[in-house]
Amino acid sequence: MILEAVMLSIKPNLENDFESAFQQASSIIASMNGYLSHELHKCIEVQGKYLLLVRWETLEAHTIGFRNSAEYQQWKNLLHHFYEPFPTVEHFKQVSLS
Repeated sequence: MILEAVMLSIKPNLENDFESAFQQASSIIASMNGYLSHELHKCIEVQGKYLLLVRWETLEAHTIGFRNSAEYQQWKNLLHHFYEPFPTVEHFKQVSLS
């Protein structure tokens, strides 16, 4: 399992519009092969700051499957105009502690 983590900074006064658009976009990402789950968290201390966590079966499910799909273009059209600056996407794998 791969965890995609993205810190999102939303342009001022667009938080409600972003959250509405994200609700629409959620069904897009959830329909993709290799998708497991996602969560969106709103920062308490910083207005306009969100944390997006997406779980994928593999890194390629996100970086190749989703990003090279027609669905990604829909996702992009719904959400990318809200970001300032454009976010950095990072991927993580769980550390075995035993």
